Amino acid sequence: MRLSWYRFLSRLNKLLLPKIHTKPDLTRLNGFEKAVVGWKLWVTYRRLDAESAQTVTTADSKAKATLGR
Repeated sequence: MRLSWYRFLSRLNKLLLPKIHTKPDLTRLNGFEKAVVGWKLWVTYRRLDAESAQTVTTADSKAKATLGR
């Protein structure tokens, strides 16, 4: 559930928020642009954490099934 929520937020960010990486100098961002970059980074990190947690859970369940035989 967590992973699907962060995937949804990621897609929403991509569709609605401006692309900041096209700016020639990222050190000259205004406050709103800094907030957008921060929000995108936060969502990206949370999505990666959720994906790795799901991978670990899947691997653990496969290992338990293999050892249980």
